[in-house]
Amino acid sequence: MRVMLVDDHAAFRHSASVLLEHEGVRVVATAESGEQALALLDAGKATDEADVILVDLRLPGMDGVEVSEAIAGRRSPPPVILISSHDEAASDPRVIGAPVRGFLPKRDLTCDAILALLG
Repeated sequence: MRVMLVDDHAAFRHSASVLLEHEGVRVVATAESGEQALALLDAGKATDEADVILVDLRLPGMDGVEVSEAIAGRRSPPPVILISSHDEAASDPRVIGAPVRGFLPKRDLTCDAILALLG
C-alpha cells in the first residue's frame, strides 16, 4: 500500500512514516498543510502514486474536512482517512459527514487499521 501523509507536526510525520514503512507501507508523499497537499496533487506527485491519503483533522489554514472535500471534488480521487490525536473528533458531525473512508485516532494508526477502513 502507498500513502500520502498530511500533518502539520514534523515529528509525527517522521514517526508515522517510520512506523508505516516498518509495516510494509510505502509513504510516497508528505505535506505539512492542506494547501501543500493539494499543490502536490495538482503537480501529479501523489495522485497516481497514493492508494490512500491520511489527513490530520486539525491543520493550520484548511482543516482536514476541507482538504477531504477538495480532494473528493477531483477526478478519480484516492480515498481519504482523517486522523487526529483527539479521539472525540470521531463524533464531530463535520467528520461524520466528510467524504472520507473513516477516522483513525493517531494512536491506532497501523497498516491493518488503514486496510480495515479501505475495506
